Amino acid sequence: MKRREFLFNATRGLGSAWLASKLNLATAAFAAELAPLPHKFNAHDTVTLGRTGIQTSRLAMGTGTHGWNGRSDQTALGMSELTALMLSGYENGLRFFDTADGYGSHPYVASALKQLPRDKVVVMTKMDTRDAKGARADLDRFRRELGTDYIDICLVHCVTEADWTTRYRGVMDVLSEAKQKGVIRTHGVSCHSIAALRTAAIEPWVEVDLVRMNPAGAYMDSDPSTVAEVIKQMRASGKGIIGMKILGQGVLRDKQSEAIHYALGLGLLDAFTIGAASKKEQADLIQRIAAA
Repeated sequence: MKRREFLFNATRGLGSAWLASKLNLATAAFAAELAPLPHKFNAHDTVTLGRTGIQTSRLAMGTGTHGWNGRSDQTALGMSELTALMLSGYENGLRFFDTADGYGSHPYVASALKQLPRDKVVVMTKMDTRDAKGARADLDRFRRELGTDYIDICLVHCVTEADWTTRYRGVMDVLSEAKQKGVIRTHGVSCHSIAALRTAAIEPWVEVDLVRMNPAGAYMDSDPSTVAEVIKQMRASGKGIIGMKILGQGVLRDKQSEAIHYALGLGLLDAFTIGAASKKEQADLIQRIAAA
């Protein structure tokens, strides 16, 4: 069984009655405590990711809902429908494409990029490779699959080990070299444990972190307050922070407005990614952010 498949199945296994009752209590508590936001937000707001200098939209178009083993809810739509969905997002001011090797969505993003000005779109992808040779090969393959000469953001994907900066130093060095050559614009990590997240917070190499955050603590590295303290440390060192699991992998589907309000009100996330599976869902997300 592949590593990401194992993690995916393990995560699905959390859907027990115990977890459901815990999340019900958490969501009830946060819904009662939402404070007014300091100002109006929009999905198309231009944001800067930490000190990277990269500017993009506040909302990223996720292509990896339930993404693993080369597929996702978005890729299941088919090439023409997902391409149309991404182009629709662009027309509505979304300039941030979130993809990954594990989602199998590179060719779909490439299809949309062919119809868009490349310099107006930020593409973030992620690699599961854990050795230098594989990382070099992946970067070449990713660019071919995406149909682009460069990748804006490349992350080491789904890191769980506290000592990942030692274990995967070879991959980090490859990404550093790629940045120097202009193959990528910045690099970072996607964390899937609180130990890995704490390591990322103090590691200077990490310029962008994709962090799981929602008010219910669903499918997160730890409880929201603990994760928020780590993110504060990251922000203090100038890292770009992108939120994921904003809707708790569907757990908060009935409290989407509250979850979005929470993410915006934290004042910790430069941007966040949510995957829509239709133009209707996409329009609804955009409207909920504007109405928060």
